[in-house]
Amino acid sequence: QVQLAESGGGLVQAGGSLRLSCTASGFSFGDTPMGWFRQAAGKEREGVSCISWAGGTTYYTDSVKGRFTISRDNTKNTLYLHMNSLKPEDTAMYYCAADFSMGCLLQRVKVYGYRGQGTQVTVSS
Repeated sequence: QVQLAESGGGLVQAGGSLRLSCTASGFSFGDTPMGWFRQAAGKEREGVSCISWAGGTTYYTDSVKGRFTISRDNTKNTLYLHMNSLKPEDTAMYYCAADFSMGCLLQRVKVYGYRGQGTQVTVSS
């Protein structure tokens, strides 16, 4: 079955960096668009970024442009989110997500059919 496992979250000071990883199994990772969404306490899910199956197309929500970079290694079945210049407002649970019918659509990442358990990112001021 489809499994997505995130790692790399933690507590970091504002201005710091983290790299999230998502290891995938149970499906053809290299043929599947992937994405990250986040959910802060008491707030709705927000699509953060998505990447096409080959990595040639990426999208970012405005608030993370220039600070976050999504990437993938199809030889390792792993998705990444490199986060720099972190801000307290980036604090949230971060989830990787996959869908077999939708493409890389930033507005749809938060409702992709499969997601992991999430990894907590906390940015202190």
